[in-house]
Amino acid sequence: MNIDAIGVNVAKLRKEKGVTQEELAQYVSVSAQAVSKWENGGVPDTELLPKIADFFGVSIDTLFGRSITDYSDLHTALAKKITESAVDQRFKTVMELCWTMERAMFGEQPKGGDLMSLQEELGEKHLSYSSVRSDYGITLMGLSRRLPYFLISPESSDKELAFFEGVDYVSFFKDFSDKTVFDTMVMLNKRENGKAFTPNLLMKNLNVGFEEAMTILKTLYKYGVIKTTNIEMDDVTQEVYTFDPTPSFVALLIFTREMLDRNKCYNYYMGGRNKPYLL
Repeated sequence: MNIDAIGVNVAKLRKEKGVTQEELAQYVSVSAQAVSKWENGGVPDTELLPKIADFFGVSIDTLFGRSITDYSDLHTALAKKITESAVDQRFKTVMELCWTMERAMFGEQPKGGDLMSLQEELGEKHLSYSSVRSDYGITLMGLSRRLPYFLISPESSDKELAFFEGVDYVSFFKDFSDKTVFDTMVMLNKRENGKAFTPNLLMKNLNVGFEEAMTILKTLYKYGVIKTTNIEMDDVTQEVYTFDPTPSFVALLIFTREMLDRNKCYNYYMGGRNKPYLL
């Protein structure tokens, strides 16, 4: 184990991450002069190594320049990293891991450039996506801060069975291409989950009649998006509806948005059919 390599690796990791000596020093609770001393041949105190490693998101072995070849506990380490993140930060942590995996899918070791820094560089309105396509499957990733996402789909052994058998895509897209049906889905996704409603909600917000409202509800019921129940109100049994939100609708919007943005996005990183590559 080469202890003298720590300073060199700290300097390398700091530059890759794009942070100053002052920022690292503040995180570790030392002076900037101490960090400078490390990077010029000095060695941090042993008790500081875990905190330095955490700052860069690497193992202590990495600080020593050791290659990690034992992945037996990798799943536990990933789970620990996620669960130790604050609840409101876990999605960000997972997305950073996804970005690391996405770049690794190109067949190279990711070097620097965390997702958050990339998103800051792209800005709020910049359009950027990443995709890997090979004989073994596909990935799709939204890099922009306004709509980050990650999907991985290993190659199916039977595409007909996986995608086409028993699925009436034409009827589905025909149903959801109806503006009132689509607008109802958007409206319900914006409402508080589990809040009951009647056809009057559609009549009021979408300016449709009772018969059209019932037709819309019948369509949504067919896809299991809404549920019905009977309640007693003023000695009268009344049928009410509840919305059962599905992430699939959000995913549908996400991937439709990517297809529409594809020709006008500024960056598109794509892997080839047989060998992933980076544009």
